[in-house]
Amino acid sequence: MILKLINHMAVLMVIAYVLTRTRFYTNIINKKFTVLNRIILIIIFGILSIYGTISGVAFRGVVANIRDLGPSIAGLLAGPIVGFGAGLIGACHRFFFIGGSTRIPCATATLLAGIAAGLIYSLRKGKFIGVGGAVLFSFLFEQFHMLLVIIINGATPEIIAIVKKVVLPMTLANSIGMAIFMFFSLNLIKERKTEVAKERIESELKVAHDIQMGIIPKIFPPFPERSEFDIHAVIEPAKEVGGDFFDFYFVDDEHLCFTIADVSGKGVPASLFMAVSKTLLKTKSQTEITPDKILSQVNNLLCDENDSAMFVTTFYAILNTKTGEIVYSNGGHNLPYHIKSSGQITQLENTPGVALGVMEDFEYSSKWIQLAKNDILYLYTDGVNEAMDKDGNQFSYERMEEFLQKSISQKPVEITKQTLANIREFAKGAVQSDDITVLVIKYN
Repeated sequence: MILKLINHMAVLMVIAYVLTRTRFYTNIINKKFTVLNRIILIIIFGILSIYGTISGVAFRGVVANIRDLGPSIAGLLAGPIVGFGAGLIGACHRFFFIGGSTRIPCATATLLAGIAAGLIYSLRKGKFIGVGGAVLFSFLFEQFHMLLVIIINGATPEIIAIVKKVVLPMTLANSIGMAIFMFFSLNLIKERKTEVAKERIESELKVAHDIQMGIIPKIFPPFPERSEFDIHAVIEPAKEVGGDFFDFYFVDDEHLCFTIADVSGKGVPASLFMAVSKTLLKTKSQTEITPDKILSQVNNLLCDENDSAMFVTTFYAILNTKTGEIVYSNGGHNLPYHIKSSGQITQLENTPGVALGVMEDFEYSSKWIQLAKNDILYLYTDGVNEAMDKDGNQFSYERMEEFLQKSISQKPVEITKQTLANIREFAKGAVQSDDITVLVIKYN
């Protein structure tokens, strides 16, 4: 008898699983009740109650069944109205279509199952009772069901024999069915919480990304009244919020500061560290202070109470727009390329320096180069040379230098856009894990 009931219960659980995968049921879990979906729930669980009756196992004119399961679930999920409605359907079917000596207590029990479950829902203010709580309710209610049969029909030897025969299989089948259904519901609740958390994180990352992009120069040409140079930059953020940034600004009429940097890590912390780093670099920029001194000051500020151990690789330079002389200092960043109008391409000579935020009181140094007319300086982050295709191959310095060789006569805006186009063509749709940032200056 137990196995037969469990087999029939398994059919209900398949139906229940399909139900829990629907958008309709998601609305129920989220407590988005309407008159229509309450009516639908009453009908569904009322039908499940009827199925619990007709799939039961007959014994001495009594049917051992799982009829109470449908109304109980309905009440626990959606409250007393839905529980009562589903119980009423199951009770009417039991009373009018099955009959028998126990029709009154059995029909009454089915009706009370939905009401009692609904009252629990109300007492808990709609809070999910949990798998254990639902199983305990089902177990105790089946004992009440048996007691109701004895009270209404009398404690005759026949009734006692019937109760003894059906109490165990009905209790087990209803409790197991309740456990499985509530397990499905609990999983759905957890999935929904995960989705909500994911959506919230994505929203926060979008806000962080918007803030990050908002403090980076994006109007080009930035100095339309200046003819001594041409400048353009692009940043293509990776899927996650990164920490790449660039900046440029005049400290007086003749000196243009420009920088490119890459913060360690991803996400909101990197975005915040990036904003702080960019602000400090601009705040400390002065004509009379050399790039190495500026990096030293900013480095000490970033090292102070840097519990997160974040750092930022930084290339910082000052262009004399009258003479074309550039003084620069490098803090662990990729070395820019000097593209001469003659066609020669070389990387700048490195200056000893670690990423900012790594080592307090580090002494940086500066070097200088001379830009001739139509010379180009190409700055980038490692998202360029380390961009990958689907097979894990990197874009590499070789490909970058080959591209730059063909860019001698191009404008900065053409070079930056072509860089992104080349990487996209190379990657062939592969998602990049790092920001791609390029800044190009051409001296006129």
